[in-house]
Amino acid sequence: MLPYLERFIPVFEHYHCELILPEVYERLSEEEILQYAGKFDGTLCGDDRYTADVLKQCAPRLKAISKWGTGIDSIDREAAVSLGIEIFRTTNAFTGPVSDSVMAYLLAFARKQPWLDVEMKKGHWEKLIGRSLAECSLGVIGLGYIGKEVVRKAFHFGIKMYGTDIIEIPQDFLDAYNVDFVCLEELLEKSDFISVNCDLNPTSYHLLDEFAFKKMKHGAVVINTARGPIIDESALVRALQENQISGAALDVFEIEPLPGDSPLLEMEQVMLAPHNSNSSPSAWENVHWNTIRNLLVGLHIPHDDIRQIRSEHERKQNG
Repeated sequence: MLPYLERFIPVFEHYHCELILPEVYERLSEEEILQYAGKFDGTLCGDDRYTADVLKQCAPRLKAISKWGTGIDSIDREAAVSLGIEIFRTTNAFTGPVSDSVMAYLLAFARKQPWLDVEMKKGHWEKLIGRSLAECSLGVIGLGYIGKEVVRKAFHFGIKMYGTDIIEIPQDFLDAYNVDFVCLEELLEKSDFISVNCDLNPTSYHLLDEFAFKKMKHGAVVINTARGPIIDESALVRALQENQISGAALDVFEIEPLPGDSPLLEMEQVMLAPHNSNSSPSAWENVHWNTIRNLLVGLHIPHDDIRQIRSEHERKQNG
C-alpha cells in the first residue's frame, strides 16, 4: 500500500488513526519493528517479522494485526493468541494472478519460448524440442484456492494431473478435473511439472528436500509460487547442478530479496521472479481496502463504507 498511501490518508484521518510510517524495503525485520514497540495499537503489515519476542514487546498495546494478503507465516500465531492479539488477512486474495503465473511457467518450459528467444537473439537458428502440455503430467502440491484454480486452468490443456494435500479433497472436484489424488511420493515420481501451492507451516517446511528431489522424474521442473522455505534451496541447487531435475521456476525464496551470490542467478535452466506472482491491480485494490477494513474491525472502530469516505474527500478537493 505504501506507494499509493496518499489515496488512503483521508480514510485514516476520518477514523482518527495516526500513522507511523517506517521505511520498508521488502519487509521489516524483528529489530526494525522493535523500534516502535509499545507505540501502536494496530498494524497493517506485509511479511514483516512479527515473532513471539516482537509481539510480547508490542503488547499489551498492540491489539490487531491486519495482514496485506493471505499468508501469515511471518506472524507467530501461537504467541498472538496467548497475548490476545487478533490476526486478520484476506483469504483467496490472489488466486487468479498466481494461478496465471503457474500456467505461464508451465507453457514457458513446455514450449521453450524463453530459450528460443535467447538463441534467436544470439543469431542461432536453433530448433529446441518443445512439448504439448497434453503430453505432460502435472503434480499440484496443495489443493486450496490456488491449487484448485491451477487444476481448473490446466485441465483445458489436457495435461495429466496428480494432486496431494494433508486434508481430504472433495471427490466431486477430483472427478470433474480428472485429478488422481495420491501421496506426495507418488506425485513426485509421476509428474513432469510440480507446482507448489501449499501454505508454509511446520508440516510443509522443507517439504521438498534432498530426498524429495531424488524421487522426482529425471527432467522434472519445479514451480514455486507459494513460499520459499517450502523448498530446501540448497538441495534444489544441488539437484539442478547434478541434473536430477531439468529446471525450476521460482517466485519465492528462503531469503528475500534473493542474495546476489545465489547460484540460482547463474543457472540458465531456472526462471526467477521477485515474489511478484500476485501482481494484479484489481486484486491489489481489493486487498488494500479489505486490509484497512480488517484493521478497523480489529480495533473495534465502528465504520461505514470506507471507499465512500475517500470518494467524498475527492469530491471536496475537486470543488
